[in-house]
Amino acid sequence: MKPDYASIYRKELLENIVPFWMKNSLDKKHGGYYHHFDRDGSVFCTDKMMWLQHREVWMFSRLYNLLEKRGEWLDAARLGAEFLRDHGRDENGDWYFLLSETGEPLTVPYNIFSDTFAVIAYLEYGKATGEGWAFDIAKASFKRVQERAGNPKGKWEKRLPAARKAVEHSFPMIMFSVTRELAKAFGKEYGASSDSYLKTIFDKLVDWKTGLLYEYAMPDGSRPQGPAGRLINPGHAIESAWFILEYAREIGNEELIKKSVKILNAAFEIGWDKKYKGLLYFIDTEGKPPMQLEWDMKLWWPHTEALYAFLLAYDTLGDKELGKRHKMIHDYCWKHFRDPKYGEWFGYLNREGKPSLMLKGGRFKCFFHTPRALLNSILLLEKK
Repeated sequence: MKPDYASIYRKELLENIVPFWMKNSLDKKHGGYYHHFDRDGSVFCTDKMMWLQHREVWMFSRLYNLLEKRGEWLDAARLGAEFLRDHGRDENGDWYFLLSETGEPLTVPYNIFSDTFAVIAYLEYGKATGEGWAFDIAKASFKRVQERAGNPKGKWEKRLPAARKAVEHSFPMIMFSVTRELAKAFGKEYGASSDSYLKTIFDKLVDWKTGLLYEYAMPDGSRPQGPAGRLINPGHAIESAWFILEYAREIGNEELIKKSVKILNAAFEIGWDKKYKGLLYFIDTEGKPPMQLEWDMKLWWPHTEALYAFLLAYDTLGDKELGKRHKMIHDYCWKHFRDPKYGEWFGYLNREGKPSLMLKGGRFKCFFHTPRALLNSILLLEKK
């Protein structure tokens, strides 16, 4: 009998993941969220990283907007949205990277991704509440991203100009997603931006002979010299692939569907660990030693991205191999990442699939990738 994935994912989201964060994350005294958790949910650090704060605002707002109109979810989103509105930006409107528990800035606004996540957070929160100030913040944050894009770290950039020529996958990837959401809310002018970011990915970062989506390229589309020019992050490529596939489905573009699935399959084929299963974190395409020491670890987020991506691809094309790969990812996640004793998922496994760290939240693991994948899968399977 085929597994009832819709029921499995709904139960996992609503009875495991969301309750863990509702119980442990909400800072009802100061506002915002805790996100450094030991295995049992106890807080081991009270600093508040901006990426994670904005992602949590987005996630609670998204649940409220798309799954159920639960007041507790909207209250949770408001807890972060108002705290960050009051404490998160400098005099230029740029978002800090790290705040203290009470909202004191701890790290300067050197990281432009703090601002990109602010855009989607306040856009989604604005949809949930109808509060105009939230939409204003989303638009203002996007404007600052555009203004800073050529030199995102500003005066805090430590690299010399010659080192900044490479195109990095992460920026067009997130901006493609951000501008698509803005276009849906505010109009076609943002859609034109989406197309430009997609063109950057396709023309500069993808090797169409293999379908591999590289992390770095030179402006002319050639590979940088050294390890950077051979670097694949399978999770990143898979995440980009489903961003593009969703867009292709929306506009009914069959050629774009084929290209996105080619990227998806290529990332899986190069990233899947044939010995121990699971997705390796980094790959050198020539088999040389990766520079990232965590290259052979199994992290939660590439697997959650793949969980939804292959389900979406299978739903789109009905290809049995895509369905098989979804099941491979599902089985690996349920066997290795879920913690039946304390709830939530482990984030960091060694190559053999055993937890390297027992934490459930940290500087990067937060209330985002796992619940987003589960929510997207539920909506797809239930056709909401």
